[in-house]
Amino acid sequence: MPRREVVAMKRFVAASVQFAVKPMDAEENMKIAKDWVYRCHESSLADLIVLPESVTTGFSPAGGVEALWNVVDAIPGKFTDEVTRWAQELGTYIVFPTYERGDKEGVIYNSAALIGPGGVMGVYRKTHPFPSERLEGGGWTTPGNEPCCVETPLGKIGIIICYDGDFPELSRATALMGAEVICRPSAFLRTFDQWELTNKARAYDNHVYVIATNSVGFDASGAQYFGGSMIVHPSGMKLAQARCSDEFIWATLDPNPISTITPNSSSPQYFDHIEDRNLEAYKGILQKGKCAFEPAKRIPYSYR
Repeated sequence: MPRREVVAMKRFVAASVQFAVKPMDAEENMKIAKDWVYRCHESSLADLIVLPESVTTGFSPAGGVEALWNVVDAIPGKFTDEVTRWAQELGTYIVFPTYERGDKEGVIYNSAALIGPGGVMGVYRKTHPFPSERLEGGGWTTPGNEPCCVETPLGKIGIIICYDGDFPELSRATALMGAEVICRPSAFLRTFDQWELTNKARAYDNHVYVIATNSVGFDASGAQYFGGSMIVHPSGMKLAQARCSDEFIWATLDPNPISTITPNSSSPQYFDHIEDRNLEAYKGILQKGKCAFEPAKRIPYSYR
């Protein structure tokens, strides 16, 4: 069997675009998203642009599963076809998060498609819907069960979505698939400290870049999102930080990021969190469990 050529990551510009999504108005949100994507590309010449979670409708649907089903589409579908045209015109790659119609009515995934000039390259379905988002919690989302890493001309790009970033195992699984960049589109509502902590930790844990795009503005539930999108270096240092407003940020990603302890440092790095794992110490990690402390309410997770 011929040896598979290893394709090295290129130096490229990654960007995060955050804007207030109009609840349940997919057609208008597509127009707004296009405007921001084009403005971002004009300013930054970004090779990769990451939009916020559920960009077509907002995170919390008005009207429940049935209403959401009627607003969103399958992947591929009309929305991803339109984003493909943007990618073709700009010569860029776009992480496009949207609720996705499943294979039967009432099944809705919280998904994100990686779209390039040639169309949809990969689709990730959120594996850890937030408890109130899950069907068992009175929500609307059916979980996926596969990590995602897509090989592109830029490098290997993984995707997680919002609450997924709280789970080190998923980002590790994505990194073990070869991811050099993990995109985290989000509608994050907890504290900024937790948002920043998890983005930095997942980057440093796995020596990957994290492009974390958060929502701003209100959704149908009345929740207000604080933005704060960020681009994090594999050392855990932030390369760019957004405010709580409609805006975009960008940074150049170096294809050789861990030869030194931090960027622009003279101190060499001699460790690799992936290679240095002691696998013998992790026995039993893939088993069900509960925290030793009690949350205010438990919403059981239905494994598929």
